[in-house]
Amino acid sequence: MKLISACLLGIKCAWDGKDNYKSNKAIELLRSETLIPVCPEQLGGLKTPRIAQEIQGGSGEDVLNRKCKVLNRNGEDVTQEFIRGAEETLRTAKLFHIKEFIGKSKSPSCGCGQIYDGTFSGKLISGDGVTVALLKRNGIRIINEEDL
Repeated sequence: MKLISACLLGIKCAWDGKDNYKSNKAIELLRSETLIPVCPEQLGGLKTPRIAQEIQGGSGEDVLNRKCKVLNRNGEDVTQEFIRGAEETLRTAKLFHIKEFIGKSKSPSCGCGQIYDGTFSGKLISGDGVTVALLKRNGIRIINEEDL
């Protein structure tokens, strides 16, 4: 059993109200494994669609350490919603004894290895999203969607 970013399974929960279903690799995985879809941003209380958001001046680890914030394109602070969503995702993982999470690449929540730099320009930096950082802290293996 694994957790997976819900948008990868075709659930329309991405920031723009769309999904991130690009290949059928995640769907194929359903044939052999139980996948539990989660959207940390929705779990944190953000609506869909929502204004694009990015971590400002750091990574998900920095957000958890209160060294930086997550802001949306309008400059509104959505840090608490991101932290709450990460905590709810972790709670779900613990409830079902899940040890792996398949995340949406580059996401400020679910990104692993690379995230957007906070300028809303499409530039990437090294780092993880908020949810991935919290899951890693708790020993959950992260699988980037691109590695499926």
